[in-house]
Amino acid sequence: MSEMIRVRPTQDGTYTVYRGMTALISGLTRLQAERYEASIARQQQGLVSAGA
Repeated sequence: MSEMIRVRPTQDGTYTVYRGMTALISGLTRLQAERYEASIARQQQGLVSAGA
């Protein structure tokens, strides 16, 4: 099972995208972070589908 992807706000008003406990990217607007999160989720779905 893949690790959970999540978006969290930071002290400076930007957002960081995490996979499990690892920060993947930071300093994004909320919209950018949500789009990045969605693209990762689509990639993971594609890998799961390809492995079936």
